[in-house]
Amino acid sequence: MPKLISDVLAPGSLAALSQPTLAADDGLVLRPWRLADHPAVVAGYSDPAIQRWHCRAMTDDEAAAWLATWPEHWRTESRAGWAITTDGEEVAGQISLRSLQLIDGQAEVSYWVLPAFRGRRIAPRALAAMSTWAFGTLGLHRLEVRHSVENPASCRVAAAAGFLFEGVQRASLLHADGWHDMHVHARLDSD
Repeated sequence: MPKLISDVLAPGSLAALSQPTLAADDGLVLRPWRLADHPAVVAGYSDPAIQRWHCRAMTDDEAAAWLATWPEHWRTESRAGWAITTDGEEVAGQISLRSLQLIDGQAEVSYWVLPAFRGRRIAPRALAAMSTWAFGTLGLHRLEVRHSVENPASCRVAAAAGFLFEGVQRASLLHADGWHDMHVHARLDSD
């Protein structure tokens, strides 16, 4: 069945690019994951707050496998993820484009920050830097942040990075303690 509209981005648009290192303000650097980041990933998914909102934990072996998958996600254009670092080396958190849909020009964003780095506005700065690249270089049209209504910190991150609140998805995501309503925030390439 023929489509009546063009794809926003053609398949191959992401894979044709080398994954960049992105600079945010105050020395914050988003860089591709390295296998040597293993301890930070294990620490992240061992943190109770990250486990609560991301609904997962990782063993050492799972963390190593998770790190090894990022180049393949890039090649298959299914996801794109970066280590958020304070100086290009020390990992403070992660940010990723997940549910990446090139033909629709959309992606959902995921992020977390390790406990020792919280309170420094790292997540909103990383989100702003990654969004600038996703709109300006990749050419996406829409980015979304979805988070539990019980997670006000993520709400503040989205708002600080220019993601407008759009509404509530009722009982949209299953967490360990049951179904959570989810806030939806979005930013467009025209914002």
